[in-house]
Amino acid sequence: MKKNLIALSAALLCAAGAHAQSSVQLTGLMDVFAGSMKMAGDAKSKSVVDSGGLTTSWFGMKGTEDLGGGLKAHFNLTSFIKVDAGTQGRFANDTFFSRDANVSLSGGFGSVLLGRWMAPNFLPSVVGNPLGDSFTFSPLILHKDVPLFNGTGWRSMTPSDTGWSNQIVYSTPDIGGFKANLQYQFGEQAGQTGKNNVGVNFFYFGGPLTLTGFYENADINNPVNTLLANNQKYWMLLGAYDFGMVKPYLSYGEKKIDDTASTKGKTVQVGASAPLGNGKLLAEWVKTEWSTPDVSRKTFTLGYDYNLSKRTDVYAMYMNDKITSQTNGNSFGVGIRHRF
Repeated sequence: MKKNLIALSAALLCAAGAHAQSSVQLTGLMDVFAGSMKMAGDAKSKSVVDSGGLTTSWFGMKGTEDLGGGLKAHFNLTSFIKVDAGTQGRFANDTFFSRDANVSLSGGFGSVLLGRWMAPNFLPSVVGNPLGDSFTFSPLILHKDVPLFNGTGWRSMTPSDTGWSNQIVYSTPDIGGFKANLQYQFGEQAGQTGKNNVGVNFFYFGGPLTLTGFYENADINNPVNTLLANNQKYWMLLGAYDFGMVKPYLSYGEKKIDDTASTKGKTVQVGASAPLGNGKLLAEWVKTEWSTPDVSRKTFTLGYDYNLSKRTDVYAMYMNDKITSQTNGNSFGVGIRHRF
């Protein structure tokens, strides 16, 4: 009996040790807002209850296992969701785990990741503007990542989505506040040797100073692998400095499409955030110019984000949107965001 108790105790200790070495977590974010939306070129405004006012809603699982000696294994499986309707994905026919589907190893060398993950352009643009990853109200994200289907012909700057499938990523360790990601997406196109996506981004966090940027050379579309009509190159540099009372943001980027017109696009952003009460006042202005056709877009957003707790906040946003020779758009919304 005593031997059995000793064996049981040892087994329980081993189980407890194994549990401490690994973890799986259900995680996500729900964001929904109500308001009125009218983008530049829209014929009329529309009243909406919509998902993703400040952050695209998502849910999923992530896990980590400590392999010992400083080496860890990680996985991420996360999916976008439209909270207003309960439908999966960012848009119709979006792949299920379009936010994350990857496995990685990390250690003193940095990390190596395989699968679907963020494109090089995404995180720098989120860090480098006061409205973060808002695909609804952030002028920089709208100009970069969201085409308009209202007859204006406005196209986004990002050549190949904000996430890349079939990629391998090497991330450097943090070196004095500096970190970089080197990314390669395999094209997987039969008979199309050399057709792939290559990119790099970097981040520097030094006290109040933030510097970041990215470069992409893209031949492949996402989230489903298909060939782009033309090779596209895209880069941007972004920075911010927190003075305490106000945090200004500034960025500049260029896009080149290898078509017959050698089409070029240029984007400049000026923004700021300032603490106010238990939240932040947010302002951002962005201008993008395309060479072919010769058209420009100017978008301005002013808003306030108030923290109810560490996980829940409410917000109110106003946005003005202008495109050359198109009707102006004015939008506003109030919403709530909850993290779990």
